[in-house]
Amino acid sequence: MKKIIFIFSLLMIGFSIQSQEVKKKKNAKVSFEVDGICGMCKKRIETAALKSKGVKYAIWSVKTHQLNLIMDERKTDVAAIQSNILKVGHDVVGFDAQKIEATTEAYNTVHPCCKYRDEEIILDHEGGLKKQKKKTK
Repeated sequence: MKKIIFIFSLLMIGFSIQSQEVKKKKNAKVSFEVDGICGMCKKRIETAALKSKGVKYAIWSVKTHQLNLIMDERKTDVAAIQSNILKVGHDVVGFDAQKIEATTEAYNTVHPCCKYRDEEIILDHEGGLKKQKKKTK
């Protein structure tokens, strides 16, 4: 009788531990910040994210710098996606608000107009984003 109770209690403990396992979502929605300043940056960031296995959707906002993803957590994780973005030369801000910088070699591969670490280029882009007033004759 003691053996039956012991085996039954072990089974119950096993089932309770198994039910607490975190399930990985097929369509997990994730967002984090990625540095960039223009449309070419947008294309490069989104392409790097989409080339990651398991990423179904990626859209990056030039204004907010937020990258929104839909990904299959069973096939990839956020760290792998961030690594791919770092490889194409863009800095990433992780979930803990800690900035992860791309290597200097990777950063130097971006187009000269995309040098988001250069204050002068950032100011040039901000001026270019403003609507031009139409000239009246």
